[in-house]
Amino acid sequence: MTELDRSLSMAEAATRPHAAVVGAGIGGLAAAMRLGAMGYRVTVIDRLDVPGGRGSAIWKDGHRFDLGPTIVTVPQLFKELWAVCGRDFHEDVDLRPLDPFYEIRWPDGSRFSARQDTEAMREEVRRLSPGDLAGYDRFLEDAERRYWIGFEDIGRRSMHRFRDLLAVLPIFARLRADRSVYGHAARRVRDERLRMALSFHPLFIGGDPFRVTSMYILVSYLEKEFGVHYAMGGVAEIARVMAAIVARQGGLVRLETEVDEIVTSGGRASGVRLTSGEVIDADIVVSNADSGHTYSRLLRRTERRRWSDRKLGRARWSMGLYVWYFGTKGTREMWPDVGHHTILNGPRYGGLVRDIFRKGRLSDDMSLYIHRPSVTDPSAAPEGDDTFYVLSPVPHLGHDDPVVWDTEREVYRQKVEKVLESVIPGFADRLGPQHVLTPVEFGSRYLAPHGTGFSIEPRILQSAWFRPHNVSEEIDGLFLTGAGTHPGAGLPGVISSAEVLAQLVPDPAEVSR
Repeated sequence: MTELDRSLSMAEAATRPHAAVVGAGIGGLAAAMRLGAMGYRVTVIDRLDVPGGRGSAIWKDGHRFDLGPTIVTVPQLFKELWAVCGRDFHEDVDLRPLDPFYEIRWPDGSRFSARQDTEAMREEVRRLSPGDLAGYDRFLEDAERRYWIGFEDIGRRSMHRFRDLLAVLPIFARLRADRSVYGHAARRVRDERLRMALSFHPLFIGGDPFRVTSMYILVSYLEKEFGVHYAMGGVAEIARVMAAIVARQGGLVRLETEVDEIVTSGGRASGVRLTSGEVIDADIVVSNADSGHTYSRLLRRTERRRWSDRKLGRARWSMGLYVWYFGTKGTREMWPDVGHHTILNGPRYGGLVRDIFRKGRLSDDMSLYIHRPSVTDPSAAPEGDDTFYVLSPVPHLGHDDPVVWDTEREVYRQKVEKVLESVIPGFADRLGPQHVLTPVEFGSRYLAPHGTGFSIEPRILQSAWFRPHNVSEEIDGLFLTGAGTHPGAGLPGVISSAEVLAQLVPDPAEVSR
């Protein structure tokens, strides 16, 4: 391209309608890609020094710590997003299928390996509880029905109109959406270990399995149908590529830049004001910030009808997360039975969940999600070493008597270390670099209300129409994407939120400056 061509391209870009995207999380980047493909000139603004939000990573002494999501499910969502931008996802991202997806372990020594092959999964069920095989088959049929309704239909279109809710109520009633995920699993299988294995998935999106609607059993179907994958380089690599695509579309990604307020004019979003005082004018504004932060902070000067501070104060929020990231030296050939993902159950399931979600109490016992990416992706650690990520669900900071993490941080780490010794014995003697995130850091790094891991909890009365909409109810020209809006948290949810948003924003040709 000649200098003249480049100047003409820049001049052409400057005449296009402008979209300001607050937040370079996966949902914000996906929205920016779709807006760029539609013809908008896009500016993405994020306070972190890297793109990806919760899907970013940090490096310490050659160890890559993937801070947030570790797996990719429903990869066709990414393929479709890339195709909209005229690109091939698999040319940009090296996605590896995992088999097994993860191994679940219980205190009695029993194990369950989740796999994509149906007969292999049936054999796992048969091994644990032969009498539950028929019930498991029925559970998978139930999950498939809910997938087509809950994911492919409701999850990929806007639910901002009340009539959209009315249209699906008969379906919800027929599918017993009022029943919880655990309640549905308990009706299909008798073995408590299997009930856990079939019902824990809402924890991955911040929901209490004993309270979240049974529509979320659809995750069991989508895992088996499409597999569970790992992106080489981690989700942070996906985010890096997404930011690069936005730039190639003529967009701008401004990092280490914080939005202080969404600016309005005549009751309409007209841009954003940065903490530096700079104002960026825009024809539309998209917020990938948490919906609670968007309404309580970014629109603090705007009178709000639905999402008032009082309403947000009554919302039920997802749990918090304690995540310990650490490297180990010279361990790549050790612990051969510990794969990419291991779920380690504590002695209680329902009791622990109640402590986390309802009582807001930090328990002595725990269940752990262990991520060992270096067994799949050697780039996650120096040669011969390992990188680990160990996650424990904990109460968020909004309970009446919140956990004081300044006091508990090291105490809890030692408790986690003791539990891990039963899985990776001797690891403490080989520890390398470490990093810890508690709900305090989720609040400061991601501006998450109450330090939550997944924004508003996806209960039935906080989902679909009841959730903050992708098109704001408060002011024109403002749109929402990410975990705190429809359809919800998790990589498939935030990618789908950008797809829904693209159905709602005005065509650039119709936008006047």
